[in-house]
Amino acid sequence: MLSNASTRPPKFPTELTDPCVHCGFCLSTCASYRVLASEMDSPRGRIHALRAIEAGELGFDATVAGHFDTCLSCYACVTACPSGVRYDQLIEAIRPKLNSIGLRSIWQISLRQLLLWVLPYPRRLRTLLHLVRLYTGTLLQKVARCTGLTRLFGPEIEAMELLLPVLTASAFDDLIPTINPAIGPRRGRVSFLLGCVQRCFDPSVNIATVKVLQANGFEVVLPPDQGCCGAVSHHQGKMSLTRELASALVRSMNRIDGKLDAVIVAASGCGHTMKTYGELLQDSECFRTTVSDVHEFLTNVGLSDSFRTQLKPIAGAVAIHDACHMIHGQNIQQQLRTLLNAIPNLELREPMEAGICCGSAGIYNLVQPQEAAELGMIKAIDLSSTGASIIASANIGCTLQLRRHLQGGQAVYHPMELLAVSAGLHSLPSL
Repeated sequence: MLSNASTRPPKFPTELTDPCVHCGFCLSTCASYRVLASEMDSPRGRIHALRAIEAGELGFDATVAGHFDTCLSCYACVTACPSGVRYDQLIEAIRPKLNSIGLRSIWQISLRQLLLWVLPYPRRLRTLLHLVRLYTGTLLQKVARCTGLTRLFGPEIEAMELLLPVLTASAFDDLIPTINPAIGPRRGRVSFLLGCVQRCFDPSVNIATVKVLQANGFEVVLPPDQGCCGAVSHHQGKMSLTRELASALVRSMNRIDGKLDAVIVAASGCGHTMKTYGELLQDSECFRTTVSDVHEFLTNVGLSDSFRTQLKPIAGAVAIHDACHMIHGQNIQQQLRTLLNAIPNLELREPMEAGICCGSAGIYNLVQPQEAAELGMIKAIDLSSTGASIIASANIGCTLQLRRHLQGGQAVYHPMELLAVSAGLHSLPSL
């Protein structure tokens, strides 16, 4: 059993552990348990540890904290639990406590600080990527990977390098205008979140999403000063930074003149965090309209008749990857399928384990690279077994993770990109 320690964490909401009857239904869905096969690295085991800590039988030391750090916050256990345990709320309450001094190594603390200093700030990220651009897609990168040179810098740096996409010019500038008029009969007006990693690493998603919204009769407004939504820092329990970023984004969106029907998000991790702003900011600041994932929004309002008539078949079967913060965090699953089924003759294929995390989980694949890589390979095998040549992924972190681990030449695209291509609004390299 784990050793006791004299230090104890601040109080946590013990009522959240009460419904757990240790039935074990969470084990088969838990990503960390899947690769570590340790009871203490499962939701049930972590709840048992918290009860022991609260009873004074166990100290909250680095060993115990490490078992919470292995959690991906994928929330698959919340979906699976027959007793209604809100493990999502529980792990969110514990996350800030994991940042206490002495619970992580100096390297792990420094790595997280560096990532949170860069990733939520597009200007800083782009400055760094200007240097990286001289390396990605070059012979030097191929040699470094083939010779194993990247391993010399440690598993975390190697993981970062393996996730890097080839950077295009559009990664360094937001090419979408501030005002994007509706096409055809106007049905409404929305604002749109560009995101941080997505606008740099996969800007095609934002371009396609705006075009699809326009073609369905919606004017799309992009506040030029919009920043990060706070999802990355939220996932790491850095609540002060998260509230700072959230407040700034709310103010940015609320400065838009005129009526808005929704704030649209095309990355599930961002959408999940933005939907918790009422609690995060304690209603001191809030959007003046609802936050909506683009898939749920378009499903709710319906694709316009004129847009449907534009849709043409896409060659190749499509397998859907359900991002955890969409399927478990926002209860959005059928909406993606409804929209993609609008594409004529499109063959959708389902993997066997749709609800299991791919290992991306915010920056998990950078700070827990071994566990994340194993999960990435498991997910890649599952998706490959469908025989589909295209994978639809609605979260940028998942997309980068899948592109790293898929070995069969499958293309990974956002559902909005597929809809835009089908409507003749957008082009993609392999479609």
